[in-house]
Parts: sequence; structure tokens; C-alpha cells
Amino acid sequence: MTNDSPGPFWKKKLEDLTNSEWESLCDGCGRCCLVKLEDEDTGDIHFTNVGCKLLDGQTCRCKDYVRRKRYVPDCVKLTPALVRSIKWLPPTCAYRLVADGEDLKWWHPLVSGTPATVHKAKVSVQAKVAASEIDVDVEDLPEFIVAWPGKTPKGA
Repeated sequence: MTNDSPGPFWKKKLEDLTNSEWESLCDGCGRCCLVKLEDEDTGDIHFTNVGCKLLDGQTCRCKDYVRRKRYVPDCVKLTPALVRSIKWLPPTCAYRLVADGEDLKWWHPLVSGTPATVHKAKVSVQAKVAASEIDVDVEDLPEFIVAWPGKTPKGA
């Protein structure tokens, strides 16, 4: 007997995902919701541990995802083309992994069956957000630069 099932939907090309499939690819880590700084001389992107004003540091989700652009006009709405071109997506990002032809990790909620594993694997920003952007002056943001959002945690 052969298994003719096409496999998990995330094995499809990003362009072929339904809206529901696309949205479910987000693992809820919150890393992309951290404030990033761009070095004007080199173009290098530096993560901070300062969260967007809509980021819930406990759940690692947007407090108003549907209307986020109303409150944060520069919030990036990911598309397949942007996923392939944005340099700052974390190495753990499911959109990036799928775009690169890789499989989702064990801690991804679609694989594990629970959103808790992204926190258990220390991939999420849970307990790592130092402040909200509304509480930090722009000129002080360089003091909050951290490297961990651009790295894969051990065990993940």
C-alpha cells in the first residue's frame, strides 16, 4: 500500500499556500516584532530587545494583529517575495525555513500540536523583552541591541 498524500501543507511553495495556511506558519515567537536598527553606513540590521508597542511580551503575539497597520504603519506584512528578500528574518522563522525548502522544527506549533513548545524551546521572546518601544527614547535604542534574535537557540 502506498501513501499518496501530498504531505504537510508547508511543503508547498509559499505562493501556493492559502491565507489560512500562510497565517498558521507563524510560530508565534515574536522575534520579528522586536525593534530593529539599521546601520546607515553598512546597512547591517541590529535587533534590540525592545518590543513593538503592540507586542505582548508574555504571549509573544500582537495585541491587535488585524488592525496593526492602523497603529504601526511601518509594520511589515510578509509576502513570499518579502520573505525571500528581507535579511532580518530570524533563522528560526518558519516563513524563511519554508522558503529555503527546509522543514519546520520540532517546536513549531504545527509540528508539536501546541503553541507552548516555541516558548519551551526558548525560541520566543517570552521573558526576553526589556521594554516596549513607547517606553524607550529613540536615541536610547542602541543601548538595547542584542544578538540572540538573529541566532538559533541551543536545543531548538
